[in-house]
Amino acid sequence: MTHLFPKLLPVAFLLCLSFSAPISAQDCGCGVPYVTPESALDSLKNLTEGRYSFVIVNDENRFGLYGQRKGAWTLGDVAEAVDAEFIVSNGDTFHYLGVASVQDPVFKTGFEDIYTHPETHIPWYFTLGNHEHHGNGQALIDYSEISARWNMPNFYYKIQVQNPDGVSADLFLIDTPSLLDKYRDNPGEYPQSAKISRDEQLRWLDKELAMSTATFKIVIGHHPVYAQTSKDESERLDMQKYILPLLQKYGAQLYFAGHIHNFQVIKKPEYKTVFVTNSTISKTRDVSYIEGTVFAQNSQGMTVVSISEDTCDFYLVDNNAHILYRERLSR
Repeated sequence: MTHLFPKLLPVAFLLCLSFSAPISAQDCGCGVPYVTPESALDSLKNLTEGRYSFVIVNDENRFGLYGQRKGAWTLGDVAEAVDAEFIVSNGDTFHYLGVASVQDPVFKTGFEDIYTHPETHIPWYFTLGNHEHHGNGQALIDYSEISARWNMPNFYYKIQVQNPDGVSADLFLIDTPSLLDKYRDNPGEYPQSAKISRDEQLRWLDKELAMSTATFKIVIGHHPVYAQTSKDESERLDMQKYILPLLQKYGAQLYFAGHIHNFQVIKKPEYKTVFVTNSTISKTRDVSYIEGTVFAQNSQGMTVVSISEDTCDFYLVDNNAHILYRERLSR
């Protein structure tokens, strides 16, 4: 998939884009009087100007609670500041039981009615998390035919980023619950997981990484390869068994995960890949440092990825758009 704008977005939302300053949340009727600090947005704008940028969120849906509405509005302001081409939602878009069908009201109450900022009406790309594996995963693919901004062509797929300025990146969005025995072996609770062939997905990722000639190879999946967490160690061990060898074999520079509800950046001297856990715009969890941790923080927020011909930057940004951590990777 070469990234384009595959659908026309609703004109009513695009009319709002003529505002030159951040719009207060009251102006769009989302019920929370909140404005993102302009100084924080200006910093992001200056750092990403002239670059190809997108934003990553995950674990976000709490039906507007735990600061989600505020974070959803900040997401729009951040997307505007960095001139984001799209948004990636890396799993657990829908707590707690995923969706039952394309008619499930949670699409409206947990997504369409939450992300009301005009600048969130750009393309979104989705992966599934463990919560979506409770429900009907195919419905999340089929919703692409209903919502103008929703894009999920398969359970795993590639986004090719290329532009006339020489930017070259391949994003590999994978389905991690179907890779992990914890979910595959529990069809009563996670009926989606065993329906997706682990072997076929791994063959696909191996083939696509091998074929990639992009300057930057970025793999995005819900479960982390390395992270500090009280969640089952078997999750990370399975990710290290199945995904880590491919990251190492093909020199993927970045692996972005979610699932843990805090920010973590982990580096291992034996691997080229930087392992990043993105936080959530809603309910977070405590975190501490482990071997290899270079940054960890229990803060709500999102990740901005900004790419040029020669460098790939990522910024961990809180719900006030302040940069908590930044790093530049070179080709």
